Amino acid sequence: MRPNILYIHSHDTGRFIQPYGHAVATPCLQRLAEEGVLFRRAFSAAPTCSPSRACLLTGQCAHSSGMLGLAHRGFALNDYSQHIVHWLRSAGYVSALAGVQHVAHDASMIGYDQVLAPASTMDLGSSNRGAWDSATVAATAAGYLRRPPDQPFFLSIGFTDTHREFGDPDPRDDPRYCIPPGRLPDTPAIRRDMSAFQSSARRLDTGIGIVLDQLQASGLADETLVICTTDHGIAFPGMKCTLTDYGIGVMLIMRGPGGFGGGKVCDAMVSQIDIFPTLCDLLDVDPASWLQGRSMMPLIRGESEEINEQIFAEVTYHAAYEPQRAVRTQRWKYIRRFGKRGTPVLPNTDDSPGKEVWVEHGWRERPVASEQLYDLVFDPTESDNLTGVEECNGILHDMRARLDQWMVATNDPLLQGDVPAPPGTRVNDAAGVSPEEPTMPACSGPGAYPE
Repeated sequence: MRPNILYIHSHDTGRFIQPYGHAVATPCLQRLAEEGVLFRRAFSAAPTCSPSRACLLTGQCAHSSGMLGLAHRGFALNDYSQHIVHWLRSAGYVSALAGVQHVAHDASMIGYDQVLAPASTMDLGSSNRGAWDSATVAATAAGYLRRPPDQPFFLSIGFTDTHREFGDPDPRDDPRYCIPPGRLPDTPAIRRDMSAFQSSARRLDTGIGIVLDQLQASGLADETLVICTTDHGIAFPGMKCTLTDYGIGVMLIMRGPGGFGGGKVCDAMVSQIDIFPTLCDLLDVDPASWLQGRSMMPLIRGESEEINEQIFAEVTYHAAYEPQRAVRTQRWKYIRRFGKRGTPVLPNTDDSPGKEVWVEHGWRERPVASEQLYDLVFDPTESDNLTGVEECNGILHDMRARLDQWMVATNDPLLQGDVPAPPGTRVNDAAGVSPEEPTMPACSGPGAYPE
């Protein structure tokens, strides 16, 4: 019988967990990594909530799937029959959903055989968010695993922990001994914010542990492929919703049949759009015709050290319109921003103490280059834009060409100019400050498209 598939996904975790070397206590995820395969260089194809999940679950880039923005704001897939649950059904699988899904405004649109309560797109800013806490989602998923179907299953388990708001820090995560992430300044408020993130990661880890323990207790662990990942980087300024590695770098741990074991660490560059083709390969079934990724099985079987010469990522809409595209090779990152706006789109950064500090010190007026080129060997934090350096002109030309070729090959709508959002969607004014400000119908009002 083909293996069961357990797809565990979180919000806004990036790689800030213990197995990636961070001082974030996640022992259950550490154990999963030690039993499975940890991908050190896994990337989201679209570092915003719904587009990233759409890329993974349809095996194609966000603009090809149609998911250009957030599901709870009205964005949707072009064709829900391209969701992986339909392809798996044809291979003999039943499917179930526990927790958040965030690729449709109503979970019934997707096509799961069973939607377990609680399950929804979930507006993460809503007052009923507590219904999707990690303990509740884990208990729901564990209940399914106690009474598994008599055929292979695909169980999607969506956790919301590590999405803002984090809540109060656990006493074990003392802000005095915490360091802010990335390029943020070391202040008491930001330290406390990061300690609260660490505590939310503890809750996430506990929920995942409950699910994995039940999988073991039910005797299903050896015949189940576990895929544990997140949508994009953490919700701090300069991370989530950016095309730097802080935004697109994600955790990815897989454990189960087919070679996904032994505590291996893979340094190959992979994209989340590679997961769907990997399942096709692992299950020995014909791949779906629309897939754009590559199977990771050559890496797992030891047949190759790399499968991707380059990976691509994109943003079109998050809270507001901010069109940008990127290509990443082993050494270089090239980011291109579209439209005329030359300053940050602040509504696309979640409100936080770090954002307050940046805004206080003039972030709103800081220029953002329309093109960015980074040498990831000498500048892994992507701080030194080399687009004006003469010695890098050849690299810049090559990276531009790579991105252009991909945009043409995938029929990127940005090639035709600004991309209007579908009727019925709602967005923030790109000239605003907070995603919590009143939204407006797409394509209306000042700032709908940056000037």
